Amino acid sequence: MKFLFTRRWVLFAITVALLAWLAIFLGQWQFHRLQERRAANGLMSGNIAEPPVAIDSILRVGTTTNPDDEWRSVIVHGIWDDSHTIVLKYQVREGVAGVDVVTPLVTGSGAAVLVDRGWLATRNAGSARPGLPAADSGEVTVIGWVRTSGTGRATDVFDLETRAVSSAAAAKVLPYDFYGGFIAIDTENPLPSHRLSATVLPDDTSDGPHFFYGLQWWFFAVLAVFGFCYLAYDEWRMAKGKITAIDTATGNKALASTSSSP
Repeated sequence: MKFLFTRRWVLFAITVALLAWLAIFLGQWQFHRLQERRAANGLMSGNIAEPPVAIDSILRVGTTTNPDDEWRSVIVHGIWDDSHTIVLKYQVREGVAGVDVVTPLVTGSGAAVLVDRGWLATRNAGSARPGLPAADSGEVTVIGWVRTSGTGRATDVFDLETRAVSSAAAAKVLPYDFYGGFIAIDTENPLPSHRLSATVLPDDTSDGPHFFYGLQWWFFAVLAVFGFCYLAYDEWRMAKGKITAIDTATGNKALASTSSSP
């Protein structure tokens, strides 16, 4: 087994060890993602099951939302400001293009909350603002689910259109102090004259592919080590065969030399 200490085999062993370590690390990362997904699914399911509470119990004006409060149900009273409705573009449902209609609901304190009133099918390709059903006038009571604001440049609002909802981005162009996050509407009282397609609750509470991905990476680690051991065995077997052949040839020559002696 002296060949294992040659330069070629030492470098080979180091490479295999690094690959096996990387595969084990990636497998552990997938199992960590699995635990995170299970925790997030449990939190979401628990929040959806909670009864609605007053908006001030969950959200605050001018602050970000707590991620642990996403999908909690809240109640808010106010008046729609339809003149400042924001179009959330590129919202596809079951292969149909559309937009979400996001309207500020102004509360009695003067602060407002962004409310996603629902989805509207449209052929709008993003180049022109689609025709939207107007929000009703008068005071309404809205019950909806808390959503956290989007991040990045997708939240920028131009001509009352955006690609992701953010109360902080809306506050830059609308004349209100906003509650953090926004609300995806569940019910509205009185009932609206033009009802949009309802909010779709998340229904994928599975573990996802993380468990099998983790097993796959660990299998790659075992395969790398097994492959190295097999190749080392094959090298040893071939070297042993050569030595045996040389010994046999040497023995045959010695025997032939002895037989030919007078």
